[in-house]
Amino acid sequence: MSPTASRFLPYAATFVRVALAASFLSAVADRFGIWTKLGSSEVAWGNMEQFLAYTRLLLWFLPGNLANTVGWTATVLEVTLAVALLAGIAIRRVALLSGILLLSFGVSMTLATGPEGPLSYSVWTAAAASFLLATLDPSTTGPSLWRKRG
Repeated sequence: MSPTASRFLPYAATFVRVALAASFLSAVADRFGIWTKLGSSEVAWGNMEQFLAYTRLLLWFLPGNLANTVGWTATVLEVTLAVALLAGIAIRRVALLSGILLLSFGVSMTLATGPEGPLSYSVWTAAAASFLLATLDPSTTGPSLWRKRG
């Protein structure tokens, strides 16, 4: 890797981490009506009930109660992964899990509603960014609250 590229890598990786975390947290904020309360008209669900209805649409092959459990599990995972990405905790593992979660979203969305949704919402791009982040040496992925210093 060129010296210029190696100097730029921590900034790019940090940007990916923050962008992924912000996307996860924004989706969760939408589910809990936070964006609606802030006056945004650009919400996907607006509340948890609507999100769970969408989850049941995507997971049409599961019983409704199980699909609801998956929806809540995804919500908890998104918050957990976002916090870990922001704090720099276990970046490779967290990035890999983020990629797997996003890949499962993309596949479910494609099978249930067609290819336009995950393309328009950049699900595939976010999954690819997660997998790319997972390949990087953690020392090159930007600041970390847990990485040993010096």
